[in-house]
Amino acid sequence: MTPELKQRIESFINGSKIAIFMKGNKLMPQCGFSNNVVQIFNTLGVPFETFDVLEDYEIRQGIKEYSNWPTIPQVYINGEFVGGSDIIIELYQSGELPQMVEVALAS
Repeated sequence: MTPELKQRIESFINGSKIAIFMKGNKLMPQCGFSNNVVQIFNTLGVPFETFDVLEDYEIRQGIKEYSNWPTIPQVYINGEFVGGSDIIIELYQSGELPQMVEVALAS
């Protein structure tokens, strides 16, 4: 990974308390897994930013290397990688996700 690509990824991650690399965007998700994640954060009623990996092949591949996670979407909260769709669903259902988000937004 080039230093420039790493910087682009980190700039997006650090630019928002909740940053999501996904297919499509929060207004028009382009896959079911991305849509699941968007719906969860919409349900929580919290601000979040999305990056459409379909519009940037370099980021689409680079984020997988950066996080050492093979799939999209990828969710970062407070600069930390949390996981993909399945993990976000589990955290939401267990009640952990709202707590994580509350702590992140308060910091």
